[in-house]
This record gives sequence, C-alpha cells and structure tokens, in this order.
Amino acid sequence: TKVRIHGDNDGNNQEEETEVFALTAASELLIKGTENPCIAPMVEFILDPVHSNFFNYLSKWLSDENRRLYEITSGTPWWEFLDKNPRLLGLFNDAMAGDSQMIKLALKDHNMAFEGLETIVDVGGGTGTTAQIFSEKFPELKYIVFDLPQVVKNLKACNNLSFVGGDMFESIPKADAILLKSVLHNWSDNNCIKILRNCKDAVKVLSKDKKGKIIILETVINEEQDEPEITRLKFLMNINMQIMHGKERSEEEWKNIFHEAGLYDYKIFSFTGYLSLIEVYP
Repeated sequence: TKVRIHGDNDGNNQEEETEVFALTAASELLIKGTENPCIAPMVEFILDPVHSNFFNYLSKWLSDENRRLYEITSGTPWWEFLDKNPRLLGLFNDAMAGDSQMIKLALKDHNMAFEGLETIVDVGGGTGTTAQIFSEKFPELKYIVFDLPQVVKNLKACNNLSFVGGDMFESIPKADAILLKSVLHNWSDNNCIKILRNCKDAVKVLSKDKKGKIIILETVINEEQDEPEITRLKFLMNINMQIMHGKERSEEEWKNIFHEAGLYDYKIFSFTGYLSLIEVYP
C-alpha cells in the first residue's frame, strides 16, 4: 500500500511529506519475530515442493473413487506419510502453531463461550500452542491438552495447563467442555461421528438442569452469508482437505453429523471470518 510520511528535507529540519510503500494488514501477517500473529509457517508448508507436488497428479485422484491423492501418489495415508517425513512434519506442526496464534485476535469477542467453565479438554491439541493462549486468557480454567501419547509424552505441565495422552477414537477425558479446533475437518463423516460420540460421553453435567458443551472451531461453508473471497478460500481449502484426508463442510453437513452422533442442539457464531465457533449441547 502507499502511505504519506513526514521527514526532514536535506537536514534543514523542514518536514516534507513523502509518499512511500508500506505493508498492508495482510502482508504484516507474513512477518516472523513480532508479537503479531504470523501465517508464514502455514504458507511455507503449503508451498513446500514435497507437499505442493502432489497437486500435479489431480487427474489420478479424479479417476480413483476410493483413495485420497496422498495414498495414490505416496502409497500411504496422510498421517503415515507425515510420520515418515520428519522435515515435513516439522513444517506442519509449525503451520498449526502459527494458525493457533490467530485465535488471539478472535478470543476478545468470544469470552462468553468459556465463561462459567472450570475444566476444558483440548482434543487433538498437539504441543499446546492453542492451550497456552487459552490458559493465559482464562487462568481460572483447568486446561487439559489431549493428544496421542507420542505427541505429548515430553511436554511438561505448568500452572493450569496439563497434558494427557490417549486416542480420541477410544475415549476422551471428562470435562465441562470439549474443544475441537480444526480437528474434524481432518476426518471422514463416519470418523467425525465417532469422535463426537466420545465427546458427548465426556461432557460433564454442570448442574441439575445444565450440562457442559462441545466447542468446535471449524470452517462452515455458507455462500449466502460469506464474502465472495472468503467463499473461494473455503472451497479451495475443501479441495486441499479432500486431497489429503478430510473435507470442509456446510451447515447442513455439520447438522447431519451432529444428529448422527446424537447431538441435536447447536449454535454457530462467526469467529475469525474464515473459522466459525460452533457450540454443541448434548
């Protein structure tokens, strides 16, 4: 963008207005090492040749109804492929951590979703980047990061934050609220239903007339309400997710999954513009 600044004119202390180039709000998000959220790790991961090369084989994916593109080209599912490529796995983890930093910008308008809670389990919370943000924002909240044992085994608890290893397809620790941030879009409908059923079982009864809730941070495709640029981004990410292992969903698709999991009451709120906050009540 172009801005006008005031500066000295030839050292004579006479301020002269000059037009210069400056970063836009969007491009500032690409700068590392500042207090602002940074999406550079996500861009680096998406543009990495190992990852981006798979898009050269879309025609193979379109002619194979049963397998994801990663399985067709690498011979292994997405998560196995990542495990076998430590460098790419590192880029992926950095990308997820950078993405979590964007939560800081959105939380200030959504405190009400976490008020009145004493415990929360962050399912698939990884190394705890999102957890740190939440535990600092809500110091009275007991925050548990729940992920695979190999992910959390070397992570240390601190203050109101702890780590628990396990498998979300088997069971989830009980809490007032279960948080799923960008987890369900990684999985098929059937797998999402399994995860949500376990979340439903894990939600505590807060009082005689009140149970806890499941808090989901995900994309909700809505062509009627979104700006065209946001809709295009969501459709692009839907292609990306389907190539790898999952999908982005419309509200109708989310509702169908909730109902199959035995969850019939939910509300959707705008969160970051791209992400929505979905409260689901067992």
